[in-house]
Amino acid sequence: MLRSLRHLRRLSAAVLRPIPTSPPTRQPCRPLLRPFSTYTTPLVGPVLCKSTEADPTRDDAGRIAEEEEIIGRGDTDAYQAIELALDSVVKVFTVSSSPNYFLPWQNKAQRDTTGSGFVLPNRRILTNAHVVADHTFVLVRKHGSPTKYKAEVEAIGHECDLALLSVSNEEFWQGMNCLELGDIPLLQEAVAVVGYPQGGDNISVTKGVVSRVEPTQYVHGAAQLMAIQIDAAINPGNSGGPAIMLDKVAGVAFQNLSGAENIGYIIPVPVIHHFLSAAENYAGFCSLGLSCQPTENVQLRDHFKMGDRVTGVLVSKVNPLSDAARVLKKDDVVLAFDGVTIANDGTVPFRNRERITFDHLVSMKKPGETALIRVLRDGKELEFNVTLKPLQPLVPVHQFDKLPSYYIFGGFVFVPLTQPYLHEYGDDWYNASPRKLCEKALRDLPQKPGQQLVILSQVLMDDINTGYERLSELQVKKVNGIEVENLKHLCSLVETCETENLRFDLDDERVIVLNYQNAKSATARILKRHRIPSAMSSDLAEDDEKVAEDREMEISS
Repeated sequence: MLRSLRHLRRLSAAVLRPIPTSPPTRQPCRPLLRPFSTYTTPLVGPVLCKSTEADPTRDDAGRIAEEEEIIGRGDTDAYQAIELALDSVVKVFTVSSSPNYFLPWQNKAQRDTTGSGFVLPNRRILTNAHVVADHTFVLVRKHGSPTKYKAEVEAIGHECDLALLSVSNEEFWQGMNCLELGDIPLLQEAVAVVGYPQGGDNISVTKGVVSRVEPTQYVHGAAQLMAIQIDAAINPGNSGGPAIMLDKVAGVAFQNLSGAENIGYIIPVPVIHHFLSAAENYAGFCSLGLSCQPTENVQLRDHFKMGDRVTGVLVSKVNPLSDAARVLKKDDVVLAFDGVTIANDGTVPFRNRERITFDHLVSMKKPGETALIRVLRDGKELEFNVTLKPLQPLVPVHQFDKLPSYYIFGGFVFVPLTQPYLHEYGDDWYNASPRKLCEKALRDLPQKPGQQLVILSQVLMDDINTGYERLSELQVKKVNGIEVENLKHLCSLVETCETENLRFDLDDERVIVLNYQNAKSATARILKRHRIPSAMSSDLAEDDEKVAEDREMEISS
């Protein structure tokens, strides 16, 4: 019996792996020849694909015959997949090194991982983002060749877990063929997954059928996007390999459901197209910026004056940085998105007698496009045009392929709060990390562009900070009475301090006061003692240099 919400969260944490918003125990497919548990985590306009209603002229016997024909195709799919894959699918070898968020001036030990990929037109190789995340060196090897060729990561989308590689060596491309992207397969349609999973070094083909198509949590980037569930085995090393239906690609293998047999997931073609269309200037997937509640309860619908034929979802929260905040507000009922009626459970029609959450329609929009939103407000129906764009959370969910920001002054290490920082507390980070920081990371919304939650990560002990060593893991709210907007702002406030004492106001009403000149002098010896190369991360150092240059220009003029 679940006695409390806290008890429920503890039980959930036992199955939730690295990313808090991911579904229980769903893990990215990880590279070859390592125990699975040792790996760290790692759409062209709205399309409803096919008819949204069943064909009234077709009887049950006709539908059964069609389903039997689809299932029967699977007998030859595996053979066709082998023929297509031999000159198209490659093995990807990655050397990567992830940052240490507790010691942000250094990286963790490098590790070797492998995955799969396949060739697209224009000499591009498509693979998963988690295969090459935090990479320092990437090699690819084609089937039947002993030679590995150096590859470069041309584009990467961590939200959709996709990446594009290029190989400059002409020898690699001799005899290689490209694969074409197909369409979303129907339920029970056969697919063959091709790649280089654990258990061997040669190419492998596994066969299965489509079980369901619906938005799913992408473990790597924690985004909610359409995914296809299949019953083909997807094992560590399969990541990035194609799922082939007949003679075209139906998706990219990327994660499975641990603890279950033969439940794997592939990234569908609409998501792939959406990534490829903006790969050169990839910015992410659009969000409406709304948190909505289903309106399945009759009393709730009556309270908000929803008639018998009116359906929709109730707006409970609006992101202040979204364009929707300009026209929508709490307690509005969203009735339709771009003319597609939203049901009381938040779903819209999808293909033949299937339904899908309306978030899918939002995610398929390109940044800068508008959507027509119909809402019910105080019993009246209104329509608004809303411009869609990717929205960044207050606390970033991932920080791949970039170094953490930090600033050290007087032995105090300041960093912006990120979920990767919380993940350093281990697999049970939800319970092991500081409770207030965890709640802020999962619930708080940004109030202004560029806002960060800056925290005092740790105290590097010295005479200057004796007595303050227990004040770590708290949010820094003010510096000399000025509210902190982000780490860059905090750095600027400290560096330009003109008072004798420097005051930091922290969460829980804690206060730190330092003699500014003494603390500034102590910083150099603390850095030397701990072998830290710089008092600030490279991104802050660059900004600091620009500020200094601007000041010199002002003085000279």
